[in-house]
Amino acid sequence: MAIKTFVLDTNVLLHDPDAIQKFEGNEVVMPLVVLEELDKMKRFSDELGKNARQVIRFIDETEGDLFKGIQLKNGATFSIFVESKSVQKEGFPLPLDSNKHRILFAAYQLKQMGREVVVMISKDFVLRIKAESIGLKAENYESLKESFDNLYRGLRKVELPKSDIDQFLVKGSIELPNEKMVANEYVRFHCTEKSSAMGIYNAKKGRIEQVKGLSGEIWGIKPLNEEQECAMDMLMNDEIKLITMIGQAGTGKTLMALTCGLRKTFDEGVYNRILISRPIMPLGKDIGYLPGTKEEKMYHWMQPIYDNLEYVCEATSGSGNGSDTKQWIMDSDKIEMEAVTFIRGRSLAHTYIIIDEAQNLTPHEVKTIVSRAGKGTKVILTGDPTQIDNPYLDKDSNALTYVVSRFKKEPIFGHIMFEKTERSQLAAIAAKVL
Repeated sequence: MAIKTFVLDTNVLLHDPDAIQKFEGNEVVMPLVVLEELDKMKRFSDELGKNARQVIRFIDETEGDLFKGIQLKNGATFSIFVESKSVQKEGFPLPLDSNKHRILFAAYQLKQMGREVVVMISKDFVLRIKAESIGLKAENYESLKESFDNLYRGLRKVELPKSDIDQFLVKGSIELPNEKMVANEYVRFHCTEKSSAMGIYNAKKGRIEQVKGLSGEIWGIKPLNEEQECAMDMLMNDEIKLITMIGQAGTGKTLMALTCGLRKTFDEGVYNRILISRPIMPLGKDIGYLPGTKEEKMYHWMQPIYDNLEYVCEATSGSGNGSDTKQWIMDSDKIEMEAVTFIRGRSLAHTYIIIDEAQNLTPHEVKTIVSRAGKGTKVILTGDPTQIDNPYLDKDSNALTYVVSRFKKEPIFGHIMFEKTERSQLAAIAAKVL
């Protein structure tokens, strides 16, 4: 089998700074213009700047002649390629007026110089199309991809005889070896006689255990459907340390997470504080790009969170006293709104963390967040992988899909997909047809 030459675009390395080491047994080439772009990016304080610095650090720590090629531990070779002016531009139809075209020209030159199989690796769809138009192979970066369409939903429905359901309700557990379930997956048992029961799979004991009290009210909020019931049960379970909740706008993901966080922090004292965050910009820019003071910047960007908080406060206070309750919460120093950029590097113990719109994070970004979780911390990731703003992510390569696929067998992990919009009839129809 011929050795392939993989030419990496800048966006691949900003997405995954370890990408150079993901092409075992082949040749990995970085055009010099990519190194120049990374050098410009390294000054930024956001995740992209951090990733750029990590790649540059890796290159700096390698030993050998980078222009002739060095051997990596996985059997691949890595080199930096400088465009050769001695190689004619003949046959290359694109003007060299942009870095993207210079990257393509580097790949084109490698092919002209005799490399048998040259593959352009980029997360930029347009660049891949251009590469193919000039006779190059082009591929998306797939290393951190998982299949969104194949994700388990977190709640399944199983039909059983009424006698089995009755026995389950009496014993409190049941073993169903033919049902291939994952840790903390919920199941709704039902039968033709309309008897039903809810259970959750205990992976350590290999059985489904009965779940009770799913329809209780917390801070004035009651679950309105089965998915919300399961979400609330997971959120209140201190043994589940990482939760993903996926659904369209208006399904109650953030509301459920916030409500249970208030109960666990203010009423039960399980956590010292609630930390809520959202990706600030689709391309990872920090809040310095937004107008006003830090507090003003955060308020506008976190407005959906404040709206949910106000809704909960109105529900629990009644009689129009929600604003007083909200102010009391904000003055308590037990709730904090922060940009994702500023979570990195912090040690977060005994904290209830909500990351909203997590589908706009890369797998590498979510790793830096979850890995900051200290003792007694719970992390909740919410979002909708079908609604992504980041041009270099899709429903299969984003943080939410990645976490569900990688954590699904872990006993400290829980996941639920929301199906029904509960905001209003208009919102439900809009989510379905628009």
